[in-house]
Amino acid sequence: MTTPTSPPEYIIAIPVYPGVDLMDIAAPHEIFKWAATIWKERILQLYLVAADTSPVTTRDGLQLVPHKKYDDVPHVDLLWIPGGDPDALVVQMGDADYVRFLQSRSEKAEYITSVCEGALIAANAGLLDGYEATTHWAFVECLRCSYPNVAVHPGYPRFVHDCNRVTGGGISSGLDEALYLLKLIAGEDIATQVQVTIQYFPEPPVSGQLPDSIPCPLAGKIPVPDPTKAQQPS
Repeated sequence: MTTPTSPPEYIIAIPVYPGVDLMDIAAPHEIFKWAATIWKERILQLYLVAADTSPVTTRDGLQLVPHKKYDDVPHVDLLWIPGGDPDALVVQMGDADYVRFLQSRSEKAEYITSVCEGALIAANAGLLDGYEATTHWAFVECLRCSYPNVAVHPGYPRFVHDCNRVTGGGISSGLDEALYLLKLIAGEDIATQVQVTIQYFPEPPVSGQLPDSIPCPLAGKIPVPDPTKAQQPS
């Protein structure tokens, strides 16, 4: 008698840190966790990861408890790098363990993604060199001026897909980006079911306009990236 085998796992890792933006985590967590209940071809596992499992306080003051430590997640299929408080971004760029996790897990990941200012962390780790990318509108100039090897997409798109890199705009863009990624990895039917389940049919009650690009809020604070760590487009 043949023993039935379980579907293979699909592992999504969101490396969190003090000062991280809550919605940069909540949006993909909500979408991918709903997908895990209906996607039968793979067992979708989503982990918040950090150096240890102590509570992490988000930019707005809520606490999250990471599921796993870095070493507990040796393989990642989809790496999602969130943005956060500007000062927290600079700290993470200089956190050797955090950067090492991003670089090592991205080597075999199917998709390397970021949302909001997470693109700056990804770029500083050399993960966006040679790729087209976007970030939060207020930090576009940071990406453009600090990382000349990154091709900054014109305007303020919700997300940009280049090869196996997907980068999102500011905060709420993660909803669109996560649905798009779900469509890529699980198919349009699964993504549509999740869209309907969470009733994501946005009709904002206000009509604000994004201003023109502003000078980089982190000018003079971003550490110089190590060019030897860059990954080339595949």
